[in-house]
Amino acid sequence: MTGNYLLLFTVLWPFIGAIIGYIIGRKNKDARDWFVIAVTVIEFLAILALYPVASNANPAMFRWDGFSGFTLYLKLDGFRFIYALIASFMWMMTTIFSREYFSHHYKNRNRYFLFTIMTLGATIAILTSADLMTTFIFFEIMTFTSYVMVIHDENERSKHAAAGFLVVGVLGGLVMLIGLFMMKHYLGTTEMELLLPALQAYTGSMTPIYVLSGLMMVGFGGKAGMFPLHFWLPQAHPVAPAPASALLSGILTKAGVFGALVLSTNLLLHDAAWGTVILILGAITMFLGAFLALFSIDLKRTLALSSVSQIGFILVGLGMQNILGEHNALAVRGTLLHMVNHSLIKLVLFMAAGAIYMKLHKLDLNTLRGYGRGKPVLMFIFVMGSLSLMGVPLWSGYISKTLIHESIVEQIWMMTSYTNMATMLRVVESFFTLSGGFTVAYMTKLFVAIFVEKNPYHQDEHDKLNGNYMSGLSIFALIVPAVMVFVLGAFPQLMNMIADFGQVFMHGHAPAHAVHYFAWANLKGALASISIGLITYFLIIRNVMMAKDENGNLMYVNIWPSFVDLEKVVYEPLLMHGLPFLGALGSRIISVLPTWLGTQVYSLYKYTQRKFYQPLNTIGTGPVSDDMLGEDLEAPGVDKVVS
Repeated sequence: MTGNYLLLFTVLWPFIGAIIGYIIGRKNKDARDWFVIAVTVIEFLAILALYPVASNANPAMFRWDGFSGFTLYLKLDGFRFIYALIASFMWMMTTIFSREYFSHHYKNRNRYFLFTIMTLGATIAILTSADLMTTFIFFEIMTFTSYVMVIHDENERSKHAAAGFLVVGVLGGLVMLIGLFMMKHYLGTTEMELLLPALQAYTGSMTPIYVLSGLMMVGFGGKAGMFPLHFWLPQAHPVAPAPASALLSGILTKAGVFGALVLSTNLLLHDAAWGTVILILGAITMFLGAFLALFSIDLKRTLALSSVSQIGFILVGLGMQNILGEHNALAVRGTLLHMVNHSLIKLVLFMAAGAIYMKLHKLDLNTLRGYGRGKPVLMFIFVMGSLSLMGVPLWSGYISKTLIHESIVEQIWMMTSYTNMATMLRVVESFFTLSGGFTVAYMTKLFVAIFVEKNPYHQDEHDKLNGNYMSGLSIFALIVPAVMVFVLGAFPQLMNMIADFGQVFMHGHAPAHAVHYFAWANLKGALASISIGLITYFLIIRNVMMAKDENGNLMYVNIWPSFVDLEKVVYEPLLMHGLPFLGALGSRIISVLPTWLGTQVYSLYKYTQRKFYQPLNTIGTGPVSDDMLGEDLEAPGVDKVVS
């Protein structure tokens, strides 16, 4: 074992702390709560202490050859430091918030903290991994530990959602492992920093490289929530506890994006064909998530579908990196910064949703309606997250979305003729603007429903909670990231510093010219999305997606047809019927094939013996009769030969 032992500590400490916390929790629940908070604080400070070695020319590393028969290889460069720090920050804030959240009629808290803190250790290992085999090992650990977070309530909905989560994780992991074996065979290594040199030295066909990359992308894309493997995400988030939802959306999806970054920037660097595939999948994910969120009337499901859409924005930026090649500075910085922004935004919004749920134990907008009236702190927190998610100028989401959008526009300007690529990019740009508009529309719906409208049936009950709906410790956990998303957006130089620090991982570089975020050329893109969003809200949501109940009160309704469900139409038939049928058929063939082949070989052998060899031994003795051969010439399965 060689390298920085503090880096190893950041991976092992959460596993150790989780076990100690579980033992404490068996005796004293209150002491357990404070201990797990201390575990996350120590983890955050330990990663923060690694900043000096992450920022120099020789990043911190730790290598343990022979770990699990492979190599445990960790590294902490600028990008890895940023995301390890964000992950530990999010775990710290959600764990602080969990102290109050789980005090409201929740069971299995000891089990929840055990596996949640273990998930922190696995996630840090993934985000600091420097070898894809290390990534894979902890990817699988993370899948099983986070499964417990999804199934926590153990009701039918949570069991169904957890099953989908586990299927995507396990099958994706198996497919990813096949890709890893192929990578080791064709390139001779799975170390990230050696992939690009290995590919440059590779002289064979690119087909196996694209195949192994596609196989690995199934695993990474499934965890990220990329279309068409996104279906688990809007199911898992609503049923998981709100602190877990913040982690699932803000960090665990980024573990999948991390793998996609490795493939796109450490293996297939500047590969336009690969980038085009990622761009198309990203554009579909981006638009589909935002479009479906318009129909949702469940607070956490809306935020979950929003996460699908925002992952799509990130994948669009990633695709543009490969398409733009050496001129991809804006795409690199936009991808990195939108990852950071989405993590912080979903930390704010899911914990705000948790602050509502822990009092009402409901997520339906018609029940939550009016809850936020008279609760200015909660409204401030929700507004900060919402405006940043919408991409409104002065909030952090605007900065990253502007960079990704400008990377698309830049490539369109570089096209000298109306090629198919130019047409596709114009379609992607339209999807980008529409998706941003839909984001404005569904977040406006949530804000108006919770903080503006009065509840025709429960407003008095909601008002009784004013001033007594959240503890000071929980307010601290929510308000810190809420302020951060505004500060980062109001002072773009802070975002530029983050981009400068982390872009080397993606082989990025500073833009050729300074980006003037608040120039009209950039502001008009955001204003176009905001305008589309407001039009969609007032013309469609207020008129088409609301209906009067029996008392004449306007209520939110979900008009999306229930039979149009990718999981029920495609995945359930495939997993419940298609794969078992193919498995049974394959097993039957495998079990019958040896017997059938043996019979055919034996029959052919006997026929050959009688037809050719025995007659040679009887030359000069007269004709050969059937009695002399002793067997029927017609062997089973062999056509009779007529001489």
